[in-house]
Amino acid sequence: QVQLVESGGGLVQAGGSLRLSCAASRSIFSINAMGWYRQAPGEQRELVARIHSGGNLNYADSVKGRFTISRDNYKNTVNLQMNSLKPEDTAVYYCNAIYYGNNFWGQGTQVTVSS
Repeated sequence: QVQLVESGGGLVQAGGSLRLSCAASRSIFSINAMGWYRQAPGEQRELVARIHSGGNLNYADSVKGRFTISRDNYKNTVNLQMNSLKPEDTAVYYCNAIYYGNNFWGQGTQVTVSS
């Protein structure tokens, strides 16, 4: 089992920045991959960014060059730095962990970008 707790969401104007953080209940060395997904109203949940245990990174095309995922192995956290935010980035952002083939989710944090 992995418990995930997100923080850092909020309201920001277009062009601004936010930093999301996800704290895991176990060492992230043991977790295959951690990432961030988002879900806007009426839309499917989509992958935003993912970092694998070996360090490989994946980004959605829509956020490349604007968002950066990173991890702190000692604090067992994964962070998402979001710059140049756009109104279309508005969504609930969920932290995800893949551990022994199972998906675990945080409770979600709202990000709202005003135009």
